[in-house]
Amino acid sequence: AISTTSHPAFGEVKARCGTSFYKNVMYPFVKMYDPEDSHNLSIWAASSGLVPYDNCADDEILKSKVLGREFSNPLGLAAGCDKQAQAARQFMMMGFGFVEVGSVTPEPQDGNDKPRCFRMNEDEGIINRYGFNSDGADVVLERLQTARAEGDMPGVLMVNLGKNKTADAIPDYVYGVKKFKDVADMMVVNISSPNTPGLRNLQGKKEMTALLSAVVKTRNAECPHVPILVKIAPDLSDAELKDVCNVVVSTKMDGMVISNTTNQRPASLRGSSKGETGGLSGLPVKDLSTAMIRKAYALTKGQVTIIGVGGVGTGLDAYEKIKAGASLVEMYSRLSMEGPWAPPKIKIELRRLLQEDEYESVSEAVGADHRPPKKKAEKKDD
Repeated sequence: AISTTSHPAFGEVKARCGTSFYKNVMYPFVKMYDPEDSHNLSIWAASSGLVPYDNCADDEILKSKVLGREFSNPLGLAAGCDKQAQAARQFMMMGFGFVEVGSVTPEPQDGNDKPRCFRMNEDEGIINRYGFNSDGADVVLERLQTARAEGDMPGVLMVNLGKNKTADAIPDYVYGVKKFKDVADMMVVNISSPNTPGLRNLQGKKEMTALLSAVVKTRNAECPHVPILVKIAPDLSDAELKDVCNVVVSTKMDGMVISNTTNQRPASLRGSSKGETGGLSGLPVKDLSTAMIRKAYALTKGQVTIIGVGGVGTGLDAYEKIKAGASLVEMYSRLSMEGPWAPPKIKIELRRLLQEDEYESVSEAVGADHRPPKKKAEKKDD
């Protein structure tokens, strides 16, 4: 692996210079290739250790305990990147505090026809319609068992559960919980991908109640100490979001991941692929997901854990989601644009923002937008 030095000062220089090098030298070449081929190459590089590892210890201010799990920092890698669980350990060593692999379906499936991934370089966004392409639960489980056997994971491992295209939802998600109960630190029920027919219908009050009740019942029987969350879409109306929050509370789910990709196409989009079918992610979804985090935090009175995802590429992006109500944040689409040195750079920026606002820990800043502004200590004259 390409390793950064463990001294924070040198680590910061390498993170900033590395990001600049990637964006100005490497990414112009990356853009020349098909986005799915580029993604597969990046997974191979990560699994082979050909990525920069962050050897700097995370600052104490970034550490937190969420749902009984210890996080060295609140920045995670979102589902959709390491779909097949080929490089979870290596991504953690790049600086992520946790990695969410998947989505994983019970049986292998190819997903939708290619091409199915489109860059929106002018907008710092991506449109995809992969459709839960998965090696299947058996293969992914074996990979995770192998990773676990190599020793303690340097971060928290989450598994994102999906359903096969033509299968019934409840049996598939229940199967996923049982399958990964011994390897996952946390699990996520993904019912919000726009690329599997009928999947988002599971966000309806009746359907969601039945599904999550079955999932929680299975979790309680099989692995009661494994937190389980549900991932929702950013396109829900206020009434639909209120129903979702009520169902999450009533079924005793542990939290929500907000949000998945959007079907919306803002008028500001400039990319030539903006007319493609699929979910839009990256910078164009940033404010949409943050607004939904803020609403969900208010609706649940801050009693439900939220993981914020959508358009994160800087420390400020992460901080905005944390103040809106997210205990943890994830990135993926903009990692392909910011490069592999982005995680340590984001952590440095986030640490400084927390220090500037005189927070003692990242947990203290969660939901800050819903409280009166924190009073800063007055500086005394010498």
